Amino acid sequence: MNEKIDLLIVGAGPAGMQAAIQARDHGLSVLVADDQPAPGGQIWRAVERVADQATGAILGEEYRAGAAVARRFRDCGADYRPMTQVWQIEQGWHAYMTQGEKATVVQADNILLATGAQERPAPFPGWTLPGVMTVGAAQILLKTSNQVPADPVWIAGSGPLVLLYIKQLLEAGGRVAGWLDTSPADSRRRGIPHFLSALRNWRDLRKGYRWLQAIRKAGVPVYAGVAQFRAEGEGRMTEIVFSTGNGPERRVPAKLLLVHEGVVPSIHMSSAIECQHAWMDSQRCFAPQVDAWGATSQPGIYVAGDGAGIAGARAAGLRGQLAGLAIAARAGKLSTANADALAAPLRKQLLRELAVRPMLDAMYPPRANTASPSDDTIVCRCEELTAGDIRAAAKLGQPGPNQIKSFTRAGMGPCQGRQCGYTIANILAEAQQRPVPEVGFYRIRPPLKPLTLGELASLTDEAGSQ
Repeated sequence: MNEKIDLLIVGAGPAGMQAAIQARDHGLSVLVADDQPAPGGQIWRAVERVADQATGAILGEEYRAGAAVARRFRDCGADYRPMTQVWQIEQGWHAYMTQGEKATVVQADNILLATGAQERPAPFPGWTLPGVMTVGAAQILLKTSNQVPADPVWIAGSGPLVLLYIKQLLEAGGRVAGWLDTSPADSRRRGIPHFLSALRNWRDLRKGYRWLQAIRKAGVPVYAGVAQFRAEGEGRMTEIVFSTGNGPERRVPAKLLLVHEGVVPSIHMSSAIECQHAWMDSQRCFAPQVDAWGATSQPGIYVAGDGAGIAGARAAGLRGQLAGLAIAARAGKLSTANADALAAPLRKQLLRELAVRPMLDAMYPPRANTASPSDDTIVCRCEELTAGDIRAAAKLGQPGPNQIKSFTRAGMGPCQGRQCGYTIANILAEAQQRPVPEVGFYRIRPPLKPLTLGELASLTDEAGSQ
């Protein structure tokens, strides 16, 4: 059955929920499509169930604060559809989605993409072995099912999520065999020029300092200056090999390695709609170009939250509220003057939240060889292609990412390039001596998520004719 609504929101994390609450406050009809079983997104995953449990206390006050937002969201009157995957959006705006193996189409005057971020793929030799996973994935297991690794874990990477997870893991009774810190040796020096402006968000600075103090107090072995490492084993990881600075290689036994090199905006959906994107050099990624309200270059399409640039949960919520106000004004439910007046305090808070970001970006860039993996490293997990395969294809003229897709099938698997897109772009940039923004990213085509023929066939003739 076709539906027509004022606003479709994709994603029910901090930005999506706050935007829905705001839009409903001004009388818009709102549908929220969420591929998770409950609201919260990745940052507040399972918060309704976990916030009041012992695990909620370990995850911290900022995590537990999500429960109140989720309650307001549940009560706001938005049509919330969990376990729903949006797999195509067409001009008009018609959004195709699947829930419970049945596909439907919705026509919306406005669409807000609140699809958040994903951990930056950081390929290295052995990263596809069982026993290697990301820090974010391990934290999701802690949030959803209180799972704590039985054996001491190794952690490789840098950034706030690494510090937070180590602190949470220790409080949950887990053990850390060692932290391979991949932040640059001059990390602190890089942050100094941004320190004074970051003081506007002194609470986050204090929080990060306390995380570091907790890690030191627990006696976690820290190996600073790790520029490269690999996982080895037959059938599953049994050892990690790494070196610090120019030192000799060390080989240590390991059953579980958690890696993290920051997060990047989820841009597949905004790319497929052909919104304009720009390269963010500070975060080494592309992001949709949006105005102060989250409006993209496509009329009626908005992006809020980390999908518009990495800034964290509180900033995501504020950006969601601003987008909700803008869409209410666009729908004629709110005057521009009133929208501006309501936005003023939100913008003030947002500036404070964003103040710490330049310092974090300067201190914790992804390690250099995430962009230039060795020839034997698998870069496209779906098609099992190595960096050497891509470099060989790069010699055939001056191909872009889409030509590489045709030559090698890189990016044509189930993840649709989410895991290999940036690696391919960086390898091509290196081979062609061009900047990554000039090389560009894959052209994203629907379906945006895996779709069965049965689900596609479930569209009614009426819906399919749109």
